[in-house]
Formats: sequence, C-alpha cells, structure tokens
Amino acid sequence: MTPASAARRLPMVLAAVVLLALVVSGLRPYDRLTWLLETFWVIGGLPLLVVLWRRFPLTTLLCCLLAVHALVLIVGGHYTYARVPFGHWLQDVLALSRNPYDRVGHLVQGFVPAILVREVLVRTSPLRGSAWLAPLTVCVCLAFSAFFELLEWWAALAAGEAADAFLAVQGDQWDTQWDMACALIGAVTSLLLLTRLHDRQLARLSPPQG
Repeated sequence: MTPASAARRLPMVLAAVVLLALVVSGLRPYDRLTWLLETFWVIGGLPLLVVLWRRFPLTTLLCCLLAVHALVLIVGGHYTYARVPFGHWLQDVLALSRNPYDRVGHLVQGFVPAILVREVLVRTSPLRGSAWLAPLTVCVCLAFSAFFELLEWWAALAAGEAADAFLAVQGDQWDTQWDMACALIGAVTSLLLLTRLHDRQLARLSPPQG
C-alpha cells in the first residue's frame, strides 16, 4: 500500500473506529442523558462529514484530531466526566482535589476546533496568509466555548438535577471560567504546534469545488 492510498483510507478507518466506540459506549452508559448530551456532536457531526466529503475533503491532520476529539467526548459521555478512570488516575498522580477529565476535554475543545476553524477559513475566505488568521481562529474557538457553556446552562435549567453529570462542576464555583480558559490554552497551543504541518497538508489539497 502506497502512502497516498493509505492517506485516502485513513478517514474511513478513523470513522469506523469512532462509530464502533460510539456504539459500544451507548450500550450501558452510566447516565443515558449525559451520554446523549456529550455524544450529540459525534452523532450529528459524523454523518455531516460523510455527506460533505466529496465537496470538502479534510486534511489528514484534521481527520486525526477530530477522531481524537470524538473519542474524548464518547468516553466522557459513557462514564460522565467526573467518573472517567483516566481522570481518576490523573487526579492521583497530580494530587488534585477533583477528577480533571473535564479540563482535558475543554483543552481538546480548543485544540481541535482551532485546526477545524483554520482549515475552513483558509479554504473559503481571503484569510490565507493573513496576519488576522490566527487571532480570528482563536476568537472563534472562544466563542464556541462560551456558547457551549450557555448550552450547559440551558441544559441545567431544562433538566434540573438530572443535568449534574453533564455539567461536571464537581463543586467548583469557577468551573465555567476554567473551562473557557482551558479552551483558550488549547486553541493557542494548537496553532503554535501545528500551523506549519497544517499549511503543508493544505497545500496538497485541491481547492474545494464551489
């Protein structure tokens, strides 16, 4: 198998892995409502990517990042963020007072969308090569993070105590601010680490057909 053919097959493999993980996670989740709320983005996003793929194929980098993000959401949905075993391990290793898996999730919530937003802006707007590209990318990521916090608020109002597992506040009155700060750190870190690699992969993509 040539590198080119492997790259073409990778999105299908990643989609299959995510779909399998989604199905398994939904068999016996800790809390069904939390599972639905956390995996909503995967359930809705995966078919959307399939429908749009011929018109707007994504870079290999973005495909891998989206798969990782989906798995983070799926794991959080299955266990609820406050009960994820990996988070308990981190809590013990770092001597933390709470399970930090939700912090990891919000770091990823900035890290992955930064490349998604950057890819869309580079390929559909005049911002390729612009000094405004990175700041606007970070702003969009922060706006999405703030919108997600509003969704959590609305879920809490609608479901009451049933939404506690989805909120994953764990008694922290500054949880919302921490979540947005983690998304900001994730977005900035992503751009600092991955911009050059992303540009190389974007250069190999044909312009999307309008």
